[in-house]
Amino acid sequence: MTAQGFHADDIDTSRPHSARMYDYFLGGKTNYEADIQGAEAVIGIWPGVRTGARVNRAFMHRAARWLVREAGIRQFLDVGTGIPTEPNLHQVVQGTAPEARVVYADNDPIVLRYAQALLRSTPEGRTAYLHADATDPDSILNHPELREVLDMDRPVALSLNALLHYINDDKKPYELVARLVDALPSGSYLTLTHCTPDLDPETWERLHQMSMSGSAAGAQDRTREQILRFFDGLEFVEPGLVVPHRWRPEPDQPYADVTDAEVSLYAGVARKP
Repeated sequence: MTAQGFHADDIDTSRPHSARMYDYFLGGKTNYEADIQGAEAVIGIWPGVRTGARVNRAFMHRAARWLVREAGIRQFLDVGTGIPTEPNLHQVVQGTAPEARVVYADNDPIVLRYAQALLRSTPEGRTAYLHADATDPDSILNHPELREVLDMDRPVALSLNALLHYINDDKKPYELVARLVDALPSGSYLTLTHCTPDLDPETWERLHQMSMSGSAAGAQDRTREQILRFFDGLEFVEPGLVVPHRWRPEPDQPYADVTDAEVSLYAGVARKP
């Protein structure tokens, strides 16, 4: 399977990779020795990273269910999909609304390799996978299959979970998000999570030093104020931008007792007026 001149088998396993490390944190099997070593180095500095990854995923599930049940959204665009981990977004939303449509987009060759795992839709709904780059929003927005699956004149929930901290400032992340949001009609939503140094500055300073040494895949953390800028012009759903396990927690929700420092993420859902 090829896309945009890239072969799915052309995967570098000699260096730690952020998506495969995240898969390892979630307990997945799609990772290699370099990823395991990089992930374990992070765990040695930030023992809560595994909890943070799971809390992030649980937030995605809750936010998706809220968007379907409370906001009536039936169309989802998930950018920076990552390695498939069940339940995937389409399984969550189609479990409540079988007619829901979900488009995944990622430029990672290992996600391309596993893309077929993302394409098992309900008969009533539809899913698709675009091999496209978040740092080039037009590669997503102009992809012919996007408009085959989604009606861009009707509200869409744009999901940017655990993506933007892998896009450095020189790639103009605020402009990228604005371009994607501008393409959506009124009544659409943005759901976003992002790592932050605010809640445990000493740990994040040590992570910076490790990232600079090249021993693990790095991320650009941002403060709460910097993360808020991604939501410019949008209307927050209560409770606003918070640590993910405090966003509309459910009665039987796991991780209710974890500390904010363990998670070191902010999460939010906002509506486009």
